[in-house]
Amino acid sequence: MQHDQNHASGKRRTYIFVVGGVMSGVGKGIATASIGALLSARGFRVTAVKIDPYLNVDPGTLNPVEHGEVFVTHDGLETDQDLGNYERFLNRDLGRLNCMTSGSVFQAVIERERALGYGGKTVEMVPHVPMEVISRIQNAAEKDDADVTLIEIGGTVGEYQNLLYLEACRMMRLENPGDILVVLVSYLPVPQNIGEMKTKPTQHAARMLNGAGLQPDLLLCRSTHAVDEPRKKKLSIACNVSVDDVISAPDVDTIYAVPINFEREGITDRILDKLRLTSSKPQPEKELSRQISLQIGLRSEPTEETPVHGLSAWEDLNERIKNGTSRTVRIGIVGKYFSTGDFVLTDSYLSVLEAIKHASWHLHARPEIVWLNSEEFEKDLAPHVLHSALTELDGILIPGGFGTRGIEGKISTIKYARENNVPYLGLCYGMQLACLETARHLAGLVGANSTEMNKETNHPVVHLMNEQQERMKNVDYGGSMRLGAYPCHLKADSRARALYDTDTVQERHRHRFELNPEYHNVLAENGLIISGASRDGTLAEIVERPDHPFFIATQFHPEFLSRPFRPQPLFVGFLQASIERRSEEK
Repeated sequence: MQHDQNHASGKRRTYIFVVGGVMSGVGKGIATASIGALLSARGFRVTAVKIDPYLNVDPGTLNPVEHGEVFVTHDGLETDQDLGNYERFLNRDLGRLNCMTSGSVFQAVIERERALGYGGKTVEMVPHVPMEVISRIQNAAEKDDADVTLIEIGGTVGEYQNLLYLEACRMMRLENPGDILVVLVSYLPVPQNIGEMKTKPTQHAARMLNGAGLQPDLLLCRSTHAVDEPRKKKLSIACNVSVDDVISAPDVDTIYAVPINFEREGITDRILDKLRLTSSKPQPEKELSRQISLQIGLRSEPTEETPVHGLSAWEDLNERIKNGTSRTVRIGIVGKYFSTGDFVLTDSYLSVLEAIKHASWHLHARPEIVWLNSEEFEKDLAPHVLHSALTELDGILIPGGFGTRGIEGKISTIKYARENNVPYLGLCYGMQLACLETARHLAGLVGANSTEMNKETNHPVVHLMNEQQERMKNVDYGGSMRLGAYPCHLKADSRARALYDTDTVQERHRHRFELNPEYHNVLAENGLIISGASRDGTLAEIVERPDHPFFIATQFHPEFLSRPFRPQPLFVGFLQASIERRSEEK
């Protein structure tokens, strides 16, 4: 069969659109990532695309409290945090073709029109915007040579914002109906005062999807409880789907249990049947399962009973999470992007949290996260206040951030970690502040600061990178930071070199400011050495204290490369030191 979607290679490509119903936050991203993991386990090459309906060109300028974490791809695109979940579940890198926003799509259409790219035609919202969306989806599939491309449409059916993307799906399905599936992820509430799961909101969501010209092929039913047979039958009749196509997706203790639950519901077989795909590559999946098992130390070799579906690694991981963590480790994350009204939002540090979990599980430990707002430490910086908040911690982590708010509290926290031998891991801003702490309290540089906080400081220990100077003059903030993967050369005999077990690594960046090279020596003289740097040595990438149980800070963001089956080395070292501290304290 020849399809327009398959124009470049002649290879048949299939597409699964994942849309949401009833409310946001029901888990479309994890559902998309889990479906991708299951299809990968069956031997198919899978990629994923995230569509966000907002008009920002990318999420880089969004407040993390409002939108959550900004994830950065290896090729330097600031993306939605769902890209991080795709990478973790698919165990592969994605790039700038795997994410689009309404802002980026409209910008491309307008720029093309200005360049006479439409040959003088009247450019309209439909079909030209959906055609741009379709082109981007197909380009992502071609780039990754994907058998199956998953497309998650942000928002909820019934909103104006995502109608154009539903239209793109409709147009693709009209052209090649056998190659397109639509999965509706919808919420089924269980009102406490009623005590019964209600299907009506999902019925309405399916009807709204029908109103956009689309019929769901699968209903993925999110709820606090599993969906029972009577409600599956009710949804089948009301939403015009087979009972077998109503998939129960109850809450689970960890997102890494979702692929296992989906497989038990038979979702993979339903997808393969509907797309007329045959799993014909079990041997590579056995090898993948073997390699993953070896990486995380689950067993020396797979047994003959290793399923050809390649799910054994996921099953082993979940077993380890549930029963294989014999000890607890308390990690304090000191940040400021926590609160939104009366609620605590941890999505601002999603990749950091996942990286801690990956490393902890690898070390047979259960992480207990303590969220600490650095602004609270600025109300009274007396030592006993910090001591009461930090004394029960096994390790302290300061993640990335921007601006002046809460900074003095973070510097006081770093000082506490240094003086009390508490394992410390600093990320991006957490490295810059570690340098300021040494400059102020050990090198005696009174008033040492970052020019981000004080442009007139006499000791600009942290300053704006040269490449950023002109951009800031032109108020060019969007997508203009140092972004994406850059090489870091590791110093021989350093702790960082031992943890990575290699001379050079590639890590992802997101920053404008850097450690001023003029202060490299004075910091080293006071015990904070540069153990990782750019090729020319000017950009300090990693600093550490050799005389401390564990004190490492990075200018890059190592959390972006942590995977459940391949924990990031610096996080493993940090968690190991934290576990050892806990054992010594006992």
